[in-house]
Amino acid sequence: MPLTLITAPTAEPVTLAEAKLHCRVETSMTADDALINALISAAREQVEHTLGRSLMTQVLERVLDAFPDGGIELGMPPQQAIVSVKYLDTAGGEVTLGSTAYSLDTDSLPGWLLPDADTGWPEAGAIANAVRVRFTAGYASADAVPDSIKQWILIHVGYWYANREAASDRKLERLPYVDCLLDRWRIWSVG
Repeated sequence: MPLTLITAPTAEPVTLAEAKLHCRVETSMTADDALINALISAAREQVEHTLGRSLMTQVLERVLDAFPDGGIELGMPPQQAIVSVKYLDTAGGEVTLGSTAYSLDTDSLPGWLLPDADTGWPEAGAIANAVRVRFTAGYASADAVPDSIKQWILIHVGYWYANREAASDRKLERLPYVDCLLDRWRIWSVG
């Protein structure tokens, strides 16, 4: 059940100005802006991977070989909407399901796509990657991203900004509380 990023977020949960303030970089200094923006993106990607959660609006695609007996676990919540559900029928032709054939369960985590209770899923062809579910996920705005996640991002941006090499001859201490900032937001997948 691969999950693929189709469209990356166009915004970050932490702004350049917030990161520069955290790193104690004067806002008028622009020489490191590209680096700090790259560190923000890298920290967001890392925290999304760690949590199993989308932070900013993005389009993802879940691919399956066939429709399951029940619902389809989408992953990377919070889900916003289903873009499309497509499958290859038994003749190998691509079919797009109408939006009345399924429902999106956003109350459960990590989020599920459920078939219509009366009809269930159609029969897909016995073809690898026959079913593709495309959906949007992530918080609607940076303001909706939990503060503890933003703090984790800022701490990592600050650390990476100050320590730009992969190795050092000095002892670097990890602060034990930093990863605890994420604990309540972690998604535990059953799939």
